Amino acid sequence: MTACGSNKQSLCETQIPAPAACMETCNAQPGAANSCPGGYHCSPDGKCDAECTPQGGQCGGGYHCTNDGTCVGDDQGSATGPDANCPAVHFTAMPTIPSIELLIDGSGSMDTTVGGGLTRYTAIREALVGTQGVVTMLKSQVYFGAAIFTDAAPCPTLYKAPRMLNNNGIQTLIDSKTPGGATPTPPSIDQVVADFGANPPPTGSPPVIVLATDGLPNSCGGNTDTQPESIVAAKAAYAAGVRLFILGIAGVNNSFLQQMANAGQGVQPGQPNAMYYTANSPAGLATAFQAIIGGVLSCDLTISGQVDPVSAMNGTVTLNGHTLMYGTDWTVVNGTTIQLIGAACTELKSTATPSVDASFPCGSVIF
Repeated sequence: MTACGSNKQSLCETQIPAPAACMETCNAQPGAANSCPGGYHCSPDGKCDAECTPQGGQCGGGYHCTNDGTCVGDDQGSATGPDANCPAVHFTAMPTIPSIELLIDGSGSMDTTVGGGLTRYTAIREALVGTQGVVTMLKSQVYFGAAIFTDAAPCPTLYKAPRMLNNNGIQTLIDSKTPGGATPTPPSIDQVVADFGANPPPTGSPPVIVLATDGLPNSCGGNTDTQPESIVAAKAAYAAGVRLFILGIAGVNNSFLQQMANAGQGVQPGQPNAMYYTANSPAGLATAFQAIIGGVLSCDLTISGQVDPVSAMNGTVTLNGHTLMYGTDWTVVNGTTIQLIGAACTELKSTATPSVDASFPCGSVIF
């Protein structure tokens, strides 16, 4: 993994021990948002990588280090490029739209009342597709799908609403089912991962599973504890490029939830634990779903060209008609992605059809 023309080697190969970020996987598809830590980019083999550090001098004469750890020629971003005679170059910034599969426990215990006269199952229904439900509010920003899993024959059986924007089929699916049976979590996760493989998300859309369950996993028929197998399934999902988040309803064992969260989000030994979520009331379920899905929604906006990160501060970015401040409201990552931060990120996520425009002066645009 070397920089084109600069003959610089990967820090992941030359530093001993290699930086922790080098162990992280990423989406190497063209146009995909950069999910690597600051100072790193996604290499073609799907691993986070860096060729340089801003003050490290690794690039050599005639090159400089970008914000994502790439050595580029000093002449890139000069006023001799294709934008040399233009007053400004405008880009339409496209939001990253995640593909989220809601994997919902359909076991018999989901018929237990949690308060307000609602069962756990009906509380999930309200949290997802009620008037203020997270799917109702965000369905134009997410490729939502749903799968209710049970141990009905052939076990497991997943009742599905396929992923799509503006998905009204999820409400129909939830309203058509009644809880019953055991909680065959491991093979249900495997089925969703297989479905992501057979029916991949649109290019650049990160695949995510949100697992909502009210009990410890067991086998078909409910006779065998399958916690270890569930953790293996979550790890396999992450290895396949599908992140998994877990929501435990009404007091699921916290140790199990933590292990599942770490496995599903690729946490390695010694790294900080991943977040897991719990809820014991209808309001708590709504808050938990909002936190999970709001966290998955990206504030990374892909632009159709590439700008020089060093001079990106000279650009103008507007959100819903008002101008944002560089460094406070937005920054540029990897030269092809505008990242909204702070209050601007919050506004982007809370707007059903946000409008973002970006323009950069001559000398800032590479192509």
